[in-house]
Amino acid sequence: MKNATKKPILVLGGKGKTGRRVVERLQGRGQEVRAVSRSTVPGFDWNDRETWADVLQGVGSVYITYQPDLAVPGAVETVKQFVELAMAAGIARFVLLSGRGEEEAQRAEQVLQHSGADWTIVRAGWFAQNFSESFLMDGVLAGQVVLPAVTTKEPFVDADDIADVVVETLLDDHHIGQLYEVTGSRLMTFADGVREISAACGRDIQLIEVSHEAYKELLVDHQLPEDTVWLIMYLFTTVLDGRNEYVKDGIQRVLGRSPKDFTDYARDVAETGAWAA
Repeated sequence: MKNATKKPILVLGGKGKTGRRVVERLQGRGQEVRAVSRSTVPGFDWNDRETWADVLQGVGSVYITYQPDLAVPGAVETVKQFVELAMAAGIARFVLLSGRGEEEAQRAEQVLQHSGADWTIVRAGWFAQNFSESFLMDGVLAGQVVLPAVTTKEPFVDADDIADVVVETLLDDHHIGQLYEVTGSRLMTFADGVREISAACGRDIQLIEVSHEAYKELLVDHQLPEDTVWLIMYLFTTVLDGRNEYVKDGIQRVLGRSPKDFTDYARDVAETGAWAA
């Protein structure tokens, strides 16, 4: 049944790639939302437990996104402590954004599954928006996307589709106790993605492949935070080993439609001018 809760829905990472999209959709459906991040008032910081209690007061359910990623050391225990505090505050409904092929993320899933709460898990891999709203954007703008040599294929998933799934799972109790693995509709290499973006932009954008060691040095030279460097290298070395080289039907199961295709994503972003040189 539809969940007509009158209590606010807490969205952690409310300004992030999926968080802000979830907030917009929930508000568009008349739901009261409490979107929090380190820059909001009250603020929320995964690394500062003193910020947790205030944002939990009076909310009915929580969308959990962990920054920078559930794969980072200590994330599972931190999520466990947060869920315990939330349940002590009377909250019993959680939707967790998890990671495909990440053993640590799956341990975080088990935290919810064994908590006694009403849970739904949305398990996603590489976002298409990494090319337009994240660390690959600078390369697209420069006309040279530098990446480690990777031939593994990935079913890039659109953040808009993830947000649509999350909203449905938050508002419809039929999704309690379900795990949805969400992907795009086809497998692509990173080179395929760059070619499609190049075609959509009408610009010559090249993929430059370097060794993993050279790529790590490049990330450090760009002064990315240490945990972000670790995460990106983990994703390129461990997760992109072929374990996620398949398509799943989570979006179809929840939304009753096909995922947004990468070609349509590239066209839509190009039309905004975001990738203009």
